[in-house]
Amino acid sequence: MNPALRNETIERWFGMWLRGEGQGLEELFTPDCVYIESWGPEYDGVEAIRHWFDEWNTCARVISWDIKRIDHVGDRSYVEWFFEDRMSDGRAEVFEGVSIIEWQGTRIARLKEFGCKIPHYDPYTSKQRPHSAEEKNWF
Repeated sequence: MNPALRNETIERWFGMWLRGEGQGLEELFTPDCVYIESWGPEYDGVEAIRHWFDEWNTCARVISWDIKRIDHVGDRSYVEWFFEDRMSDGRAEVFEGVSIIEWQGTRIARLKEFGCKIPHYDPYTSKQRPHSAEEKNWF
């Protein structure tokens, strides 16, 4: 598949979240695709992705999902990004991440996200023990 077409598909997916509109989702994903979010939830099949997308957009809004870099290697794409959202109760999330995308023809067959908490920090600047040893959840 042409890298420009892959970029377009990825940008359409991110744009759907920014607009909160999922029209054409079936054009982006295979019917039996697998989507794994950075903190663990897994959605099996395009119908599960549709349900998650529609439900999530009733209680939150994506503020920013900026693509920093896209690399294509064989049947995979690697996308580095920055993400920010606001929940209807006022909570906000901001983090960086990477998506690994596996393609089947022109559609996404598998997408797995990995997240990185921000701000970044040096855990050894003020303590002997790393901050991470005291944290229960990384998000």
